[in-house]
Amino acid sequence: MTPYPQFTETHEIFRKTVRHFAERELKPQVATWESAESFPAHEVMKRAGELGILGAHYKVEHGGSGGDTWFSVAKSEELPRCQIGGVTMALLVQSDMATPVIADVGTKEQIEEFLKPALKGEKVACLGVTEPNAGSDVASISTTARRDGDDYVINGAKTFITTGAQADFMTLLTKTHTNGGAHGCSFFLVPTKLKGFSVSKKIKKIGNHSSDTAQIFFDNLRVPKRYLLGEEGMGFMYLMQNFQSERLIGSTSAVASMSYTLDDAVRYGRDRIAFGKPIIKREVWQHKFADLYTKIEAARALCYQAVTCYNHEHHELNQELSSETVKLVSMCKIFVGELLSEVTDQALQFHGGAGYAEEFPIARAWRDARLFRIGGGTTETMRYYLAKLLGF
Repeated sequence: MTPYPQFTETHEIFRKTVRHFAERELKPQVATWESAESFPAHEVMKRAGELGILGAHYKVEHGGSGGDTWFSVAKSEELPRCQIGGVTMALLVQSDMATPVIADVGTKEQIEEFLKPALKGEKVACLGVTEPNAGSDVASISTTARRDGDDYVINGAKTFITTGAQADFMTLLTKTHTNGGAHGCSFFLVPTKLKGFSVSKKIKKIGNHSSDTAQIFFDNLRVPKRYLLGEEGMGFMYLMQNFQSERLIGSTSAVASMSYTLDDAVRYGRDRIAFGKPIIKREVWQHKFADLYTKIEAARALCYQAVTCYNHEHHELNQELSSETVKLVSMCKIFVGELLSEVTDQALQFHGGAGYAEEFPIARAWRDARLFRIGGGTTETMRYYLAKLLGF
């Protein structure tokens, strides 16, 4: 991959740290963790925290290293080298999905109790938004938080919660005003050890097997008012801001992942002989791969443009994201999602029967890739939002 001017020498040193972690410490565990359909989250997060991987792009006063968004991009691009999509996803949830909103609107006490331990890897975080009857339509969630004296009492359920079975706390979106629509949502920080929090089941999935994905129930779970994150009724607005970093970093990670997938396919094609010569020498595949590599570079350029805007507005100016930046992030999520499916499907086809065998990484990559067009906002929902941003 050609270096981009956005990455300094410090970024590249950090990138090497993440790469070594992914290739030397995570990748050897692929078979074990995929078979177990889980990974030791506390052990992995603790190690990532020790290496400074989780908090590189957070302010020093928040427990981070004071870096910019490009540190998170570098991390997202190197983690897929481990070839364990579920673990990459869990690490990104820890650093870029469940925790940014704490840094944005959390109190000093909340930052000390939740954010700093999460960035050190001492506490495992999860994000509780999706419900059995509310996915991309976030405003229709039905989990409630009712004020009762100095506490809130929470009832409801969340589903498809990454690392939900192992998490120490959940950044939870609820309805504090049931008739308020999007303006009735509020965030809470919920320790999972509290009475009334239960993991009802671990969900079996077609991909990302190493990531335990849980369904959670809340039965009269009582949290003190100090665990309200930000202002009551502002949760939906916070989430929309939080979604941008989630979708953007997910996109940069997916672009890197598909690049590695294609590189692996080319290596396979140099060794695989069919009809007297390596299959990579077949012109039909050369042309397909030429097109795919071109599309990957276009996707990377689009993502980097979005990161440039996001970093300027959120990190440098510390202001709310503009509609132009949100538009670019939405384009990234759509374009990268479609391309990821195309790349993995073509790479699997290139492998022939071997691509359908679990022992080859492409089979896992193909399965894991399918989630990207669903999680963090389905492609259809993203097109709906983008159409609004384009003024249609």
